[in-house]
Amino acid sequence: MRSLVLLLLGWIAAVAPAAGAEVSAAPDEPYLYVLGIAQDGSYPQAGCFKPHCMPGWEHEDLRHPVVSLGLVDPRAGTKYLFEATPDFPRQFYALEKEAPSARYALGGVFLTHAHIGHYAGLMHFGHEVMGARDVPVYAMPRMRRFLDDNGPWSQLVAFGNIALKPLEADVPVVLGDVTVTPLQVPHRDEFSETVGFVIRGPGRSALFIPDIDVWEKWERPLREVLEGVDYALVDATFYSMDELPGRDMSRVPHPLVQHTMALLADAPASERAKVWFIHMNHGNPLLWPDSPESHAVRDAGFNIAREGQRLPL
Repeated sequence: MRSLVLLLLGWIAAVAPAAGAEVSAAPDEPYLYVLGIAQDGSYPQAGCFKPHCMPGWEHEDLRHPVVSLGLVDPRAGTKYLFEATPDFPRQFYALEKEAPSARYALGGVFLTHAHIGHYAGLMHFGHEVMGARDVPVYAMPRMRRFLDDNGPWSQLVAFGNIALKPLEADVPVVLGDVTVTPLQVPHRDEFSETVGFVIRGPGRSALFIPDIDVWEKWERPLREVLEGVDYALVDATFYSMDELPGRDMSRVPHPLVQHTMALLADAPASERAKVWFIHMNHGNPLLWPDSPESHAVRDAGFNIAREGQRLPL
């Protein structure tokens, strides 16, 4: 019975428009295009054969790829990727449908950090697959060294498939009418530092932080950062402490959705409406738009990101 209920909820996710999805852009406005909303392992996750994962295995249209954004700039005729995920082939095709190569050149890829869901898709630029030439890959210093010094990523650099471009915390990268500014955030930095991005267009701006340990460890108060942007796509890996039974949650630190909502509970409705939860673990009930938890999030004035949404800049 539980499997059937989850299947029906997943079906709703596939066919129903998400709350807040009707944000529209002018024809020549740059915009963000949501390509994935799941945590590094996607939904369903490898090795998960529990009732909440089975609908995704049995029905391909219920699956959710790993968190990624496209940036499309019609005026400049360019497009960018934020994150190169294990679901890169599917997401690159989705971006191609949205912004065809005949009109939009791929301007590059921005990486947040060296956890597998955020850079492993770079392998598809290699000579075994696309054989790409000099695709700009924007990364922080430790992230660049990691790619430069470790195979198979170093081969992408040596063969000229990718061209590493430097990022520096708090220093904007200018992309025509759009700027991208990395903000360093506390996270498990085994191989690289971790950043989020402020993506600022001519009319609006977005904060993108798919991974952070807890908001309190960041030197920037979340409320102050929210005041400076129009959208905030933020870490929603876990809704509550109940999602990883048998595992030590302290070893996978992320701000619980419940905690983020509590931090902003008394913020003005206009500030809460800026928040779009993203990067959801395979057991996170926010993956299902009709779950009680999804209703609670929307009733509190927040949004939940879905693939295919456009956020104008």
